[in-house]
Amino acid sequence: MIPVQGFEGRVVAVLGLGRSGLSAARALREGGAVALCWDDNPAAREAAAAEGFELRELARAGGFEGVDRLVVSPGIPHLYPAPNAVVAAAWDAGVPVDNDIGLFFRSLGQGEWDMFDTPPRVVAVTGSNGKSTTSALIHHILTSSGRDSQLAGNIGRGVLDIDPPGDGGVVVLELSSYQTDLARALTPDVAVFTNLSPDHLDRHGGMGGYFAAKRRLFSEGGPDRCVIGVDEAEGRYLANQMSEGAADDRVIRVSSGTKLSGPGWNVFARKGFLTEWRKGRQVASIDLRQVRGLPGAHNHQNACAAYAAARALGVAPRVVEAAFMSFEGLPHRSQIVAEAGGVAYVNDSKATNVDAALKALQAFPKIRWICGGLMKEGGLGGLAPGFPNVVKAYVIGREAAGFALGLPGVEAEVCTDMETAVTRAIAEAQPGEVVLLAPAAASFDQYDNFEQRGNDFAAKVRAGLGG
Repeated sequence: MIPVQGFEGRVVAVLGLGRSGLSAARALREGGAVALCWDDNPAAREAAAAEGFELRELARAGGFEGVDRLVVSPGIPHLYPAPNAVVAAAWDAGVPVDNDIGLFFRSLGQGEWDMFDTPPRVVAVTGSNGKSTTSALIHHILTSSGRDSQLAGNIGRGVLDIDPPGDGGVVVLELSSYQTDLARALTPDVAVFTNLSPDHLDRHGGMGGYFAAKRRLFSEGGPDRCVIGVDEAEGRYLANQMSEGAADDRVIRVSSGTKLSGPGWNVFARKGFLTEWRKGRQVASIDLRQVRGLPGAHNHQNACAAYAAARALGVAPRVVEAAFMSFEGLPHRSQIVAEAGGVAYVNDSKATNVDAALKALQAFPKIRWICGGLMKEGGLGGLAPGFPNVVKAYVIGREAAGFALGLPGVEAEVCTDMETAVTRAIAEAQPGEVVLLAPAAASFDQYDNFEQRGNDFAAKVRAGLGG
């Protein structure tokens, strides 16, 4: 646990008592603060009370009397589409609002760090797609090379639940826009921006607000190194903002598909090969086509970002390459769940938006595509470049018929449920094809989350194959 510093003897309110909220309350108490807790869910309140935390309904008159800070869980909206009533009450009472990420960064440094030969470092990864894989891959590279590393944030453990890092330790954080948007302290040593595509627009008031939330990771604390994907205009803008010139190697530019050159520090992937280019010359190259756990151009972008972060931490290219070869990928992200009769079955349930699903469609040449669910804003037009790779679509979800109409030129069968879709795909798949779950939609019309959807796909595939 990372005890929260700076609030000894003071009262801090915690709103939202899920994983991050309860973790924050415990860390506050460990640091000597008094944590007042509230959640609209009675079961969550009971769990907090069972741990000895005092409950207070913060939105009531006088709810913030004597409170020095409000800590808000990431799932609670603080501005758009409308401020939460408790957050608005904190504003009116003049109480600063923060989250567990802000508490982590202000509390991480410990007194014993003065005795370390190598101070611990933090790598923080954000972006629209690929940040989980990139974070896990960085962690895998570090542990494979013998470095002490912990994975936390939006993946792995809560940020305040980790152990205080030791001499030379590295904390790898995956941070969503919900987490970066509100944190009052953001000071990573290495900050990574993967890419940007429309997502969570209602929560951020549009693309500008969404990008602004991501950008805070770079602008608030001034990381020592920035790894920035430059395949979108926002990434190129951010790289320009963080750089003092073309040769400034504090910024490592990353691309999947575009050759990057010049006097600076660049990492790019083209035709399946990753290349590091620095000070006007090639430094290293890796054949990513041999890396089973990172299929497709979108994963090659993740590989470039993770490679760049590892190099910023001093890991040698050949050590990174060896770690790539042993990386098995993450569940629900281009995960091969079965192979039979020359057909691969791939679970990419995490492809909940159009951009992520398009990247999955472009990763394989002949696809039996299981798609559909709760459609997001913006429609399905952005999927069109991937349609030539689709042999047939099998559409699930309550809006399956409407979803199918948004796939012009694609043979689409309305299946509605996962069992029907998987059964039909197995029956029709030919050797050399891939049965791919890449929904391009949220899961909440039929599942509690994308993990449950992906697990259902894997279970139905195994049952359909007799395994």
